[in-house]
Amino acid sequence: MKLFNRWETETIQVHDLGIKDYINIRPLMIPRTSGRNVKTQFWKSKNHIVERLMNKLMVSGHKGRKHRLSSGHNTGKSIKVYKTVYKAFDIIEKKLGKNPVEVFIKSLENAAPREEITTIEYGGARYPQSVECSPQRRIDIALRQMVQGSYHASFRSKRTIPETLADEIMKAYVNDNKSQAIAKKAELERQAEASR
Repeated sequence: MKLFNRWETETIQVHDLGIKDYINIRPLMIPRTSGRNVKTQFWKSKNHIVERLMNKLMVSGHKGRKHRLSSGHNTGKSIKVYKTVYKAFDIIEKKLGKNPVEVFIKSLENAAPREEITTIEYGGARYPQSVECSPQRRIDIALRQMVQGSYHASFRSKRTIPETLADEIMKAYVNDNKSQAIAKKAELERQAEASR
């Protein structure tokens, strides 16, 4: 069984052992289960990783502390998001000549941060402290940054969202700092290293 009836997923391997159990790439034709296999928030790793990208495209979350949604047009429009991901994968296949699902998995591995910072309060003063990222959160951050980066690039631009999403995935695939996901990962890890 091939994803979107075009791309093979059985031969794809996840090389990052930390997130291997949290990336689901089982054979599936249409990545739209409507959450039938998700009982709690911690079971979202049972969803296909492409379906999680589609869900994140529908509600991409807020930027910083502004709590401003950056994807108001796609909320609940699953067929629109389905077409967006399909076109983005088609663009990736045409430009790179590789399996776009494999490119997406590799870009997720590259964009997932290993450390981040949290604030601890000690004696009335607050200090930044570096902490390791959980595997689930690593994937969530990478997906969110990819989606927000692609929405930001297509906003008030002639470029469509499938083009910018494909571009973001391809830049993350080659570890290009022009990708928002890679830039955010580098910034998080730099801050964590400074506050050890």
